[in-house]
Amino acid sequence: MTTEATTGLTAAGIDPFDERVYRAILTRHTARPAELAADLDHSPDRVARALDRLRDHGLVGRLAGSRRRYAAIEPRAAMEALIRARTVELDQVRSAATELSLLFAGAQEGATDDVEIITGSEALGRWFVRLQQEACKEVIALDRPPYALTTSNPVETAALARGVEYRSVYAPEALQWPGVLGDIRELIGHGEQARVLPGLRVKLAVADRRLALMPLSLDLSDVRAAVIHPSTLLDALIDYWEMCWRQATPLGAPAEDPLDEEDRQLLTLLVSGLKDEAIARQLGLSIRTMRRRMSRLLELLGAANRFQAGVIAARSDWL
Repeated sequence: MTTEATTGLTAAGIDPFDERVYRAILTRHTARPAELAADLDHSPDRVARALDRLRDHGLVGRLAGSRRRYAAIEPRAAMEALIRARTVELDQVRSAATELSLLFAGAQEGATDDVEIITGSEALGRWFVRLQQEACKEVIALDRPPYALTTSNPVETAALARGVEYRSVYAPEALQWPGVLGDIRELIGHGEQARVLPGLRVKLAVADRRLALMPLSLDLSDVRAAVIHPSTLLDALIDYWEMCWRQATPLGAPAEDPLDEEDRQLLTLLVSGLKDEAIARQLGLSIRTMRRRMSRLLELLGAANRFQAGVIAARSDWL
């Protein structure tokens, strides 16, 4: 069974498990799902699905005239294709940034048919509640500090109960904010799908892909936000959210496992990429105690490093 850590390809939108499958087939050049499943100690069905996704990314090909046998594509050529695809996505983000700059520059000239400018924390809070209450199918969001209002969101809990799907991407800094990690875990328990993405710089909420709310500044002394209606700007923001979602690391509700709640919180914070000092502060532990708990976790999971621990925990549905 392979134990090599996987790194690097998540930035190109490749799932960590899919990357493990890709690394495994690289050592064989060609293989069937069952062969790779034996190498990775996973079911053939899961490996087959990963191979199909890798095929969509251009990393493997399916051999003609064989019973579901796959071949690895030479990595340099495959990576170039991935980089080109990601460049196209980044160009879309640049286009969105240009439109947002124009929006920001013209904010004092009033609203347009596509965009409304609101000011003040109370107005922002009212619009956030309204956006969620009017959602029929889904709410997608990017979230990071600072928070002008409370971090709890009972409106989301009610929306989840009536069948609205929530998918949120959080900056790691959000997990350091007092009470936020507990709030996120509670929402996950009600059905939210949550992920963490280092480097997230904006806040955004979109309801049913037809109405968006986006703060124009992270300065709490100058709270302004854009309410964005169907437009090319809204389309660009949704494309940006999709890119962030693909690159982010999943968080999940804790399942039945041999770990206690502090262990699960420690694993969650490790996966999010926070530094040791921030993790210890969030858990209320000293650096020495936190590192001792981390060493025990690595030994328990049979992991060589914190990244492997995250992969193993996610595979076991402990994250």
